[in-house]
Amino acid sequence: MSINKSLEQSVKSYEAMLNEIEDGVGEVDVHGNLLYINDSGCRFWGYSREEIIGTSYKFYTDQEGIEVVREAYMKVYKSGEPLMFIHTIVRKDGAKRIVEDSVSPVKDEKGKVVGFRSVQRDVTDRIEAEKRFASHRRHLEAIFKSVKDAIITVDRDEKIIEINKSAQDICGIDIQNVGGKVFSECIGQCEGACVAVLKQTLESQQPISEYRIECGHQNRYQQLVSVNSTPLVDYQGNFTGAVMVIRDVTLLRDLQRELRERHKFQNIIGRSESMQDIYRLLEDLANLETTVLITGESGTGKELVARALHYSGQRSFRPFVTVNCSALAESLLESELFGHVRGAFTGAVKDKQGRFEAADGGTILLDEIGDISPLIQLKLLRVLQEKVFERVGESTPRKADVRVIASTNKNLKEKVRKGEFREDLFYRLMVVEVALPPLRDRLEDLPLLVDQFVHKFNEEFKKGIEGISRDVLNKFMEYPWPGNVRELEHALEHAFILCRGKVITMEQLPVIIRDFNTSDKAKHGDKHALKKQSSEQKIAEALKKAGGNKAKAARLLGINRRTLYRKMNKNNTRQSP
Repeated sequence: MSINKSLEQSVKSYEAMLNEIEDGVGEVDVHGNLLYINDSGCRFWGYSREEIIGTSYKFYTDQEGIEVVREAYMKVYKSGEPLMFIHTIVRKDGAKRIVEDSVSPVKDEKGKVVGFRSVQRDVTDRIEAEKRFASHRRHLEAIFKSVKDAIITVDRDEKIIEINKSAQDICGIDIQNVGGKVFSECIGQCEGACVAVLKQTLESQQPISEYRIECGHQNRYQQLVSVNSTPLVDYQGNFTGAVMVIRDVTLLRDLQRELRERHKFQNIIGRSESMQDIYRLLEDLANLETTVLITGESGTGKELVARALHYSGQRSFRPFVTVNCSALAESLLESELFGHVRGAFTGAVKDKQGRFEAADGGTILLDEIGDISPLIQLKLLRVLQEKVFERVGESTPRKADVRVIASTNKNLKEKVRKGEFREDLFYRLMVVEVALPPLRDRLEDLPLLVDQFVHKFNEEFKKGIEGISRDVLNKFMEYPWPGNVRELEHALEHAFILCRGKVITMEQLPVIIRDFNTSDKAKHGDKHALKKQSSEQKIAEALKKAGGNKAKAARLLGINRRTLYRKMNKNNTRQSP
């Protein structure tokens, strides 16, 4: 085979390869006249090879494009270096397309530029998409900046990606200098309670909605915010971070406080005046570290109140641990509270973590605190005073970052008087008292509670009971409820089991309630009179201790001043001289 024939075949082979690629490939001389074009280039412009070979770039470019192409080719000619630029072409059918043009110089053996080689790609769709995306992004940025809620987006390492101006107003963050920094390190004017919400979403990859926090903001007194935190995912569904939206609801909270009647706080039900006072007190206590003593008869919902304090405060994402102090013997209770080491006593075959350690960072409820022994009282006093404890069989002190809430149905003051309860521990626990009224003293809440339990048991028993009959309601309003809300719940559960209709009637009630009569009520009335007398005595003693100062007396009783006035008027209590 001759050299010429071999070269000819090689050229045809290269041409075939060039015709296979999707980009337009061409060569022009130094005057811009087209010398070669592949098949994709012909399709590009809509011309046949015969129509376009020999033409100038002016042939397929509008006036604006002519200037762009001329300037680009001149740069390549002068520099001898390749160049990529974007310009518009005009097809034979008049349609305009945007192309990305990669131009490189063609040089002779002396290095002189004698022409240009061009590779062109149709990027019309890409450019239009980028324009739409840029427009959409500008639109979103305008919304992002104008939203009154603080919006913070972070990556998986909690580093800030985006933050809007409202975050500066609500959170006190200098938004100009936080990009790429860890969010928790950028807040300095508040207690940073929202950080726990964000970290929870980053750890669990689950959204958190309508979580309310009192910020403790230095410059925005008692600011209350509602926090929503949602996982961020990319277009492939991969988890990439989280977005947190913080809304200032302080005004809404204040308006709610102005509206005297609320039907619910957390899972506590009631709209009576006494319950409204308790709701306000719980709101004031939620974000404090103060030890709280919850008092009230059995069945009044003391644990519900403790949970409400925990879950409406800054520790809500940490553990809530309950210990029934009356259910265990002294030795077992000590081990349960503080833990033990292996070999501390018979049966201690391995180290055990105590409830205080399990509640680290959170809240511990010491239920029925009035039943603990003197030894446990002493050890609890140390925990409350020094925030440290020791495991049974160990002498190494351990830290206890735990908020303590105690509850009892006993009269602790009477137990102190009898020497059954340490006075110093009593006052440690009695920083603030939340006194829950018995159900018989808030019967206006009974219909609400009935509705709540009817809804609960309908779901549990898969029934469609609509409520209770008028006779049942009248009986409920007459009955003294010695077992309080718990007794009401059990009575309705009993009725649900027996009820086959749509309404609970007298026949389905427990016998003790169904057969109750007014003579029985009179017997209970004597007990209630004694309790009323005790309440009057407490108010009188508090007024005496406070030297007649009603605001101070209210604080000693753990109630607000308005409630004290109401109780004084109700009991006709006179101020001690």
